[in-house]
Amino acid sequence: MEQTERVSLSDAELLIKSAFVGVGVPDNTALSVAGALVAAEAEGQVGHGFSRVEDYVAQVRSGKIAAGATVTFQDVGPTNILADAGFGFAYPALDQVIEQGGLRALEFGCATMGVTRSHHCGALSVQVEKLARKGLVAIMVANAPAAMAPFGAKKPVFGTNPIAFSAPRGDKDPLVIDLSLSRVARGKVMNARKAGRAIPEGWALDRHGDPTTDAEEALAGTMLPIGEAKGTALALMVEILASVMTGAAMSTEASSFFTADSAPPGVGQFLIAIRPMDQRFVERLESLLGLIEAMEGARLPGTRRSAAIREARAHGIDVPVRYMSAVRRLADGQA
Repeated sequence: MEQTERVSLSDAELLIKSAFVGVGVPDNTALSVAGALVAAEAEGQVGHGFSRVEDYVAQVRSGKIAAGATVTFQDVGPTNILADAGFGFAYPALDQVIEQGGLRALEFGCATMGVTRSHHCGALSVQVEKLARKGLVAIMVANAPAAMAPFGAKKPVFGTNPIAFSAPRGDKDPLVIDLSLSRVARGKVMNARKAGRAIPEGWALDRHGDPTTDAEEALAGTMLPIGEAKGTALALMVEILASVMTGAAMSTEASSFFTADSAPPGVGQFLIAIRPMDQRFVERLESLLGLIEAMEGARLPGTRRSAAIREARAHGIDVPVRYMSAVRRLADGQA
């Protein structure tokens, strides 16, 4: 079992923020990135948390991430916002479009938000929950560097292209659903490689199209989709919304989120926020969810996530010592 260190959420945010400020990332941007990474770690998305810090820092240093990028906006229509992340971090752009788009959805009933020339956006659940807490139903999709082949083919065309959904539940935590369209998020494979661990069979194929349990080979090969052909059909839908719609790089054009060389990935994200039409929306939603919860053996999506967040808020998160040590060295200017 890997050695871990427990840290509070506030201390984790401060530590990660310091690491980014130390390499020239502006204070507000560093805070946005740190908040998103720690939120992902708190809900159990370890592939989108501390494990990303060293990769992000290396990309800031190489210029692959424009640390000081200014987010610019274009009003495509009264309820349509397109943000240009300027090849910087995704998180500040998402913070701003969610704030603006949320206000427009509450006023007009619906809003769409796009982000172009962006970077890895971590756990989509973190973003859609913000809109649900404003009383809105939310959907988010994002494309990523090509890692998944169309069903029946061997050459990757799609990223793992995640999709997330959230709905308000009144005074309860929102319903949040977040899934990768590959059988597992590619970040889990990356995390396994860094830890020197094998991955389960059925996650990925190697560069020759054969099943593999070697994380390095999996990263050089392709991820397997959920639901076979249905999974890659959904990945195509996400690709159209996240990249074709926003003018961002397609998955086949995007460079790796993991390495510091080459041009910025320039991927896209797309969100829809909807004000509930029925005034009894929350009441009716609770009736539906209650029906599911009452069924023997059934579990609502996001239940484990909510429990993990409550535990993290109360007792902190357990982070591998190797990641804590690396981030501390960065924060202290020693790496």
